Amino acid sequence: MIKIKTLLSFLIKMGLIGTFFGLLLIVGGYFYLKPQLPDVDQLRDIQLQTPLRIYSADQKLIAEFGEMRRSPIGFDEIPEAFVQAILSAEDGRFYSHGGIDYIGLARAVFQLVSTGRIQTGGSTITMQVARNYLLTLERTFLRKFKEIFLALQMEQQLSKNEILELYVNKIYLGNRAYGIQAAANVYYGRAIDQLTLAELAMIAGLPKAPSAYNPLVNPPRALERRNWILSRMRTLGYIDTAQFAAAVKEPITAAYHGADVQLYAPYVAEMVRSELLARYGEQIYRDGYSVFTTIRSVDQQAANSAVELGLMAYELRHGYRGPEQQFAPALDQGALLERLRKVPVYASLEPAVVVEVAEQSARVLRRDGEIVDLAWEGISWARRFISVNSRGPKPLLAEEVLAVGDLVRLLETDSGWQLRQLPQVQSALVALSPKNGAVRALVGGFSFQQSKFNRVFQGTRQPGSNFKPFVYTAALASGFTPASIINDAPVVFEDDNLESSWRPENYSKKFFGPTRLREALYRSRNLVSIRILRTLRVKPALDYIARFGFDRTRLPNDLSLALGSADVTPLELVTGYATLANGGFKVEPYWLERVEDRNGELLFQATPSTICEGCLYQPQLQSPNLAVTELALTDVPEGAEVTSLPLAPRIVDEQTAYLINNILQDVITRGTGRKAGALGRNDLAGKTGTTNDLKDAWFSGFNRELVASVWVGFDQPKTLGRSEFGSRAALPIWIDFMSVALDGVPEQALIPPEGIVSVRIDPVTGLLAYPGQKDAIFEMFREQDVPRSAAVKQTETTQRVTSEELF
Repeated sequence: MIKIKTLLSFLIKMGLIGTFFGLLLIVGGYFYLKPQLPDVDQLRDIQLQTPLRIYSADQKLIAEFGEMRRSPIGFDEIPEAFVQAILSAEDGRFYSHGGIDYIGLARAVFQLVSTGRIQTGGSTITMQVARNYLLTLERTFLRKFKEIFLALQMEQQLSKNEILELYVNKIYLGNRAYGIQAAANVYYGRAIDQLTLAELAMIAGLPKAPSAYNPLVNPPRALERRNWILSRMRTLGYIDTAQFAAAVKEPITAAYHGADVQLYAPYVAEMVRSELLARYGEQIYRDGYSVFTTIRSVDQQAANSAVELGLMAYELRHGYRGPEQQFAPALDQGALLERLRKVPVYASLEPAVVVEVAEQSARVLRRDGEIVDLAWEGISWARRFISVNSRGPKPLLAEEVLAVGDLVRLLETDSGWQLRQLPQVQSALVALSPKNGAVRALVGGFSFQQSKFNRVFQGTRQPGSNFKPFVYTAALASGFTPASIINDAPVVFEDDNLESSWRPENYSKKFFGPTRLREALYRSRNLVSIRILRTLRVKPALDYIARFGFDRTRLPNDLSLALGSADVTPLELVTGYATLANGGFKVEPYWLERVEDRNGELLFQATPSTICEGCLYQPQLQSPNLAVTELALTDVPEGAEVTSLPLAPRIVDEQTAYLINNILQDVITRGTGRKAGALGRNDLAGKTGTTNDLKDAWFSGFNRELVASVWVGFDQPKTLGRSEFGSRAALPIWIDFMSVALDGVPEQALIPPEGIVSVRIDPVTGLLAYPGQKDAIFEMFREQDVPRSAAVKQTETTQRVTSEELF
């Protein structure tokens, strides 16, 4: 008995000594490691890596750039069921321990001593936060001690809810998703507060092993993990038996969801990303910037649709080139699907494989495994392509067009699926506000996934007759009037700047004699345009035209300038037309409205030159972070309108701007742009353009609220084909776009400025009409330019006098 007491006494003493030395070791370790420990206070101001997000003007998400998908949320936004699920999976005693789970920690220490490595963590959520935010991920004994000490500090300085908030926003959950909100979007395409209990449990199972328990990569193990967590929740009393039974019956519904893009504008997104990268550097991908563009979602969607449909309409006019590929007919459906899913979707055109061909129909396999019918209505258009000017006969049977194994493209329409093909032709559309240059819609090609080349501003093409309004504006500013008579007749030019003699002609190959300037523009007469430029002289005309924003080095220094032989981008062209639309002011195109940091602080705010006639400009006083602004109002006359934005400079006088706008309205009502009359508006103006051999087709048009330019052509210039003028290839795209963009926008009549008068003239001579003249027309003039003499009434022995000699 005495021996037993002595042994117990010895063991107690040794235990106390061991405890003493253990505590001494812990205290000593703490003071040894303390200088190496990071400051826990920094967790209060931690900056999580958050991607760059780009939005439209009406705050629709356009794109997201960054390695990590993350959307931080506050503790109050975390569903209670998820809190219960994550605690059941990771740390059941989270709210009762002081940062350390001693049982789990003892297990980890035993593994380290017995095997030389730690096999299971024993880490609490607090310790995981310490590791994820403040330490490296190495699995060593020293790092474990640091975790313990930091966890103890964190529990003293942060609340449990703060720690849990840090945890759920930091953890990696697979597929580039960091944090539970990003994971909810990635796996289910919904916010975390919209998920079911089973879905929440699935996400709660990911922190332990994001790859092994990933429902997309390993559904069986993910299901097993999810159901174990649900069982733990039932054991801990978070859910009852009925909730458990219902949740475990739910199938896996997870699927990969990309960034929750609400507006498709990839060319805009890339322009913004490139500009921000040059301005701020690589930090844009991790500092959580929010960028708001000038793009209007309704306009952008209309532009996307108009370009797609316009290019597909061109393809329908020129015939079917055949399948993209031919798969072996013997392949089973599984093998076909495997290959089909590797073929990308471009724009609205989905790849599919023909699996059956009947007399006048076919069946095709889609990427999702569905087999759909192709009716004859969706096939019969496909006459064989021979050249841009030639097609084969109309098919009578589906087998003349399709064969089993063909890889084709489908378009879903209101009347069902239809056969289509990827356009080889390309297009660009850009629209902006003529009041300040804000870009409202921009499409750089048929499909960004197919070609990232942005034809709006990266590629230059000849504009053809679309350029003539700038030559005619220069003429009107230099003394010409809409009634000036210019001879439309053959001419040969010997120009030192041209390689040989030049014999220009009208597209029709006809000559129409003396022609009024107005008619020459709306009918797009080439020879009249050349004679006007010759009268102006090339250099003065170049000086005038360059003010519209064109690159002078790309403007030809010869008379071919009159026919649009310059190299311009659609963005330059639409900017020039903005001046014609707004009454003569120079605005610069811009698409970046403002940039905010992750806290909503303003980093950048656009200050575009803006039209505000009669306004007084007062610059803004800005705080260092641009967040607070106020007007520096000094010496402001009473009643004056004040703007803090720079005033757009006038580059065309008010009267000239009115006259050219008025003439361009005739292009819509009686000229090459008559199709635009389908819009039913009286405030539209514009001009078509077609280059030599019909290689480029253009239309630029506007009212006071919106200006847009459309280009159609091949990337490697070649003819678009017979009759593919600007009025046929480009104008319908413009009309489709404007029909949506101007919907609900009130008409604004073009009001003549002071000094403009309307006078009856003789349509042949451009002189004042003689009394009682029946075919007289009204024309607009500056008061000082009204003709001083009247036309002579024609008789059998008289002939009208023209002013042909002048021009």
